Amino acid sequence: MSLEHYLVLSAIVFGIGMIGVLIQRNLILMFMSIELMLVAVNINLVAFSKYLHTMVGQVFVVFIMCVAAAEAAVGLALILSFYRNKETINVDEINILRG
Repeated sequence: MSLEHYLVLSAIVFGIGMIGVLIQRNLILMFMSIELMLVAVNINLVAFSKYLHTMVGQVFVVFIMCVAAAEAAVGLALILSFYRNKETINVDEINILRG
């Protein structure tokens, strides 16, 4: 498979994630869409790493995966606290940050 195949796959996955973030009103689905966008970035980095015959992209992927794991823990904790306070995870109904 050529580099273009990986780039097209990555663009499709990133587009699905971006549409999910823009359209969804559910915090968990938005969170999953953000994770899809991170996966698309990882596909790009690995594809370019293979294409350029270097390990730099794969090292960045390891760092991104660590950041994604931390983001998952913090994000799920925030979603859980929103649900406990407001009894909903719908973005339109959460106005906890407004004065």
